[in-house]
Amino acid sequence: MWTIRQEQTEAFRQYHLQKFEDEMVEHSREFSPRLCRVLGDEQLRVALRSAMKHANNYGFTNKGPLRLFIEMMFLCGSAFDTDPQYAGVGDILRSPGDQMLRAEQIHQGSLAYLEQVSGRDGVNVRRALVEVSKLRQAPLMISGANFVADLLQEMRRIFPQKAAYIGEARLTSLIHEGIAESRTVGFSTIRQGTLIVVLMFAFGHGCTQDPLYPWISRTLRDHRIVGPTARADRLERKAFTWLSHVLARPPGESKHE
Repeated sequence: MWTIRQEQTEAFRQYHLQKFEDEMVEHSREFSPRLCRVLGDEQLRVALRSAMKHANNYGFTNKGPLRLFIEMMFLCGSAFDTDPQYAGVGDILRSPGDQMLRAEQIHQGSLAYLEQVSGRDGVNVRRALVEVSKLRQAPLMISGANFVADLLQEMRRIFPQKAAYIGEARLTSLIHEGIAESRTVGFSTIRQGTLIVVLMFAFGHGCTQDPLYPWISRTLRDHRIVGPTARADRLERKAFTWLSHVLARPPGESKHE
């Protein structure tokens, strides 16, 4: 009779985890080629491991739900499950029920999101990122007295499809969360608060700690950069650099990629 020791079982489990991770690396490169190209393989694997561990907390252990969770991470940021922009997804994840049924609900919602917000081949997302990149030449004019109202207006201008899909109430929640986060990282001016809110709107409310965008957390926590003004300026420059890399189209790449 064969006796399977605990070490053998663990080795078998680790083998299949590594195999699935390798599959998800390839899938991610197809699903989000520009972002994966900027991330590099090592950081991509960091993000994937974090997503799979996070998915397990919601009982997502099968391949299909795990892959969907990873796709949602790329679409909405690693903290999409608690993001006010995607509250409906979080509600489904935290609801009781079979993981496959919950995954199907999220999948159907993601298809509606892609159609209404992203557009064909992500054309609306690309336009929004182009609009964000233009802020380097023409920064947002946000006043302290009308901070929330002004930001809502700019969100609608930068990414009208997403703003309409999310709705004013949830966008307002995101703005207040961004204000609180900006204070947490030591930012205090209107311009600095606006920067954090715009980053959250573009990359998800957890962007300041998201492994998909490690340049944000590294800049905010770089003690060699003295003072919040210098950190905010560096973060803004890095954001525009990141955008230029993501928006750049390698030779031979389809314009609809």
